Amino acid sequence: MSDADETPTDQVRVVSIAPTDIESLKTLLEAYGVGRREIEQAERDNTLGYLAVEHFVFPDPAVYDLESVADVTGMPAVQIVQLWRSLGFPDPVGGERIFTETDVEMLTNVADLMREGRLEPDLALQMSRVIGSSLARVAAAMIDALGLDEGDEPLAGDFAGAASQLMPTFPKILDYVWRRHLQVAARREAAREASDGERDTKAVGFADLVGFTALSQQVDEHILASVVDRFESIAYDTVVSLGGRVVKMIGDEVMFVVDDDRSALEIALTLSEAYSDDDQLSEVRVGLASGPVLEREADYYGPTVNLASRIVAIAFPGTVVVSDDIHAGLEADPSFSWRSLKQRRLKDIGRVSLWSVRRAGDDDGRRSARERDRRRKAERWERGIERLAESEESPGS
Repeated sequence: MSDADETPTDQVRVVSIAPTDIESLKTLLEAYGVGRREIEQAERDNTLGYLAVEHFVFPDPAVYDLESVADVTGMPAVQIVQLWRSLGFPDPVGGERIFTETDVEMLTNVADLMREGRLEPDLALQMSRVIGSSLARVAAAMIDALGLDEGDEPLAGDFAGAASQLMPTFPKILDYVWRRHLQVAARREAAREASDGERDTKAVGFADLVGFTALSQQVDEHILASVVDRFESIAYDTVVSLGGRVVKMIGDEVMFVVDDDRSALEIALTLSEAYSDDDQLSEVRVGLASGPVLEREADYYGPTVNLASRIVAIAFPGTVVVSDDIHAGLEADPSFSWRSLKQRRLKDIGRVSLWSVRRAGDDDGRRSARERDRRRKAERWERGIERLAESEESPGS
């Protein structure tokens, strides 16, 4: 059977189709009911592969408007809008048919759970926000991974084919990872309950990539993406391998948490060393604080987080600066060398005592050598960025 003979009635069969050329892809899109004018415009814009993925993901047509969904599900229209918005989608416009059979099925399931009292409306909205924001990042990352560079129009069929190969497997991967994280979250909550309800205490760290704002003004988006990818890769590998957890990436900054102060300090110093040794990245500054935190939806809040964030903002490139609590708990550890900093007034916090820390043996007599290394590092970094730019310009790279 040819691609053109496939029908869009069976979602499992549809996503397994892998067109190998533009004409087959166009034929298949027409079979899905996509207008010829839209297909031709996508071909001119070099977005044919994206158009294919858009239609292959949800093969069933959008036939319901907001009012008809409310009638079918029994859920008030205002509640549907709230859920839809919390998932990260634009508000439905009255009379506009944007909902498919799949949408109605999912909303019906949610409505049944709420009617039976097994799901509170507020909890439904909270979970929708978490699911929507998390999966929006997953979807964007998947599209980025499959993305085409300008001028790659002949690969549009390969793009759609690669996407169709991944789509049947990807939900299974998401389910597997979700179950693993659910297991870890349950263990964390059990440990918290076993502590008689005491407020959770963590070491919180921020590592900020120096010079990123200036770099973003000087290089194109492909080089900038390479820098961000490498920054994230080193952050995840270092933090997780040393017992911490990456909470989030905030552009040129990573936030991490650790259960104990010593592991947190080891992570902070290793991050500083790893970025310093990498020719493609500039140095980082790291801020670290320890104390009570509020965990909500896998993120952390409270004065300890605010303090760590303020500390990293005043740290010098290549340094690790920590709060007085971190120093008090680890001052006697022979692995570290401490230097008291002048008290600083931090915004919304007040005056605090801070400490610069490095590994023992990296004493004052080596400062001049470190300064030379820092200058060489800057030169290597500039050469690394130049090589990235050259590789982007080289055909076939």
